Amino acid sequence: MLNSEYKDDALKVYLSGEIDHNRAANIRTSIDARINALRPKTLELDFSKVTFMDSSGIGLIMGRYRSVGLVGGALKVTNVPPRIEKIIELSGISSLGVLG
Repeated sequence: MLNSEYKDDALKVYLSGEIDHNRAANIRTSIDARINALRPKTLELDFSKVTFMDSSGIGLIMGRYRSVGLVGGALKVTNVPPRIEKIIELSGISSLGVLG
C-alpha cells in the first residue's frame, strides 16, 4: 500500500524502499487507479525514502508522466536522493522538466 495525499487537485505519492521490476508493477497499478479516479492536475512522486531504483523505476516515472498527461495533469518528481537522481539524469527524464 502506498501512502498518498490528495489536496487542491494535487496527488502526492510517497514512494519508499526499493523500486525494482517486481515492486514497480504494483506501484504502477496503484498510482494509475488513483490518477483515473481523481484526475489530478499534478501528480507528485516523492522519492525521499527510496533506497534503490533500477530501470523499472525509469519506466514507472515515464508511464506516470503519460498517465497523468492523459487526464490533463503534469508530473513532478521530488526529493530524489543523489544516487537515484544520477540514474534519472542518465535516462534523459530530467529533460522533461519533471524534477522539482
